[in-house]
Amino acid sequence: MNEIKLPPICLIISSKEIPEKAEIALKSGIKWIQYREKDLPRKDILENAFRIKEIISKYDGILTINDHVDIAIVTESEGIHLGQDDLPIDATKKIFSGIIGISTHNLHEALEAKKGGANYIGFGPMFRTITKKNALAPRKSYMLSLVCKKIDIPVLAIGGINVYNINMIKETGCRYVAVSSGILRDDMKRNIEKFLKVFM
Repeated sequence: MNEIKLPPICLIISSKEIPEKAEIALKSGIKWIQYREKDLPRKDILENAFRIKEIISKYDGILTINDHVDIAIVTESEGIHLGQDDLPIDATKKIFSGIIGISTHNLHEALEAKKGGANYIGFGPMFRTITKKNALAPRKSYMLSLVCKKIDIPVLAIGGINVYNINMIKETGCRYVAVSSGILRDDMKRNIEKFLKVFM
């Protein structure tokens, strides 16, 4: 069985949020951080991954590395998050024994991820997002609801989620969210408080 217990909120950060905003998030109740970096050299990504891993360890939190399985292994991070074009789940499981998640955009991809042994899936984008280049068109809420009903592992809604639309996500039956700017912009502590009120 590949179902595991995860915190309901995954905060996605880049190097710009290390260490100050990462520390604020963890002190404010965030227990799961995904480190996502698209433009830096791998050497810098590795260095930043070690930095955030050290911070998270003080708060007994979970660190997921986006895309780079080797960096997740070297830093002894708890998880890896894969895209549809990254290393396949079955190959990842041969070299990485931690939490494996994968981004999905429709029911077929979600079912394939579950079948392949993913511990959780990301599903979206649910709304227009400013943090990801060339993002797909937003998914419909009924699609998220259907995936949550069909998939018995955690489904993380992702993409443009903020304090103004979190209740729309909760109403679909989804119990997990992955968030970036919706928490990091403006008053982080207030944003986190609102997210925790809805999803804890």
